[in-house]
Amino acid sequence: MRPRVAMRIAAGDSSCGARDSQILAACGKRVAVSATATTPAIAFEGVTVRFGDAVAVADLTLDVSAGETLVLLGRSGSGKTTTLRLVNRLIEPSSGRVVVGGIPATEWDPIRLRRGIGYVIQEAGLLPHFTVARNVGLVPELDGWDPDRAAARVTELLVLVGLDPGTYAERYPRELSGGQRQRVGVARALAADPPILLMDEPFGALDPLTRAEMQREFRELAARLGKTIVFVTHDVGEAFALAARIGLFRDGRLVELATPEDFRTSQHPEAAAFLAAGRL
Repeated sequence: MRPRVAMRIAAGDSSCGARDSQILAACGKRVAVSATATTPAIAFEGVTVRFGDAVAVADLTLDVSAGETLVLLGRSGSGKTTTLRLVNRLIEPSSGRVVVGGIPATEWDPIRLRRGIGYVIQEAGLLPHFTVARNVGLVPELDGWDPDRAAARVTELLVLVGLDPGTYAERYPRELSGGQRQRVGVARALAADPPILLMDEPFGALDPLTRAEMQREFRELAARLGKTIVFVTHDVGEAFALAARIGLFRDGRLVELATPEDFRTSQHPEAAAFLAAGRL
């Protein structure tokens, strides 16, 4: 049985015991996701996204289990990044609905929702005028953490992603290599201990050796932390390296959903094309 996801209020918030998401938002507390029995961490229910006359995502129905790493694979313009951005409401569905932690995404306050979801993009998206420490500690700062607690969390996360705090905490993004910036981006995404991570081609701009190193480190980190991860890539080798399941998109439609082992034997022409291109 897949784990179900339920909502709980952050510690010390006994006055906010209601499930209603508007009450949760009004209380101003970060909402965490805890595993229970049957509801997925993320659910897409008949979701379609249109931009004018163009259909970016068509009739998507898909569940993501708590603790799963789901990789969305596809060509440019296939709908995978649009799907990812539906989860944190950077894009709204034209029809259907997205459910996060058992609550429709439209019932969440979008700011609270985004602060409760880690988000990593290509080139990390770091604020160039903030130090590494301030970048990593941004969400805890916005959430009103005690400064000592926030500083301890920054130190913990820099160690977790393989960056010595004494060496890197006071550096600026321009003083880092590409791989180091991506490590900082991952640390920032984990800062408030979110249950869900969204990763949009985070290693795509790295050289092949650094990319392979980051993939290996990320795989180990994902196993340790047990987060629900949705990861976008156009690289089938990366999908095989990281995924518990691969969701293959073509022209806005999910055309294959399989474990890496089953993906190898898929009869869908798009899966065969990716396997041939990746020589897998």
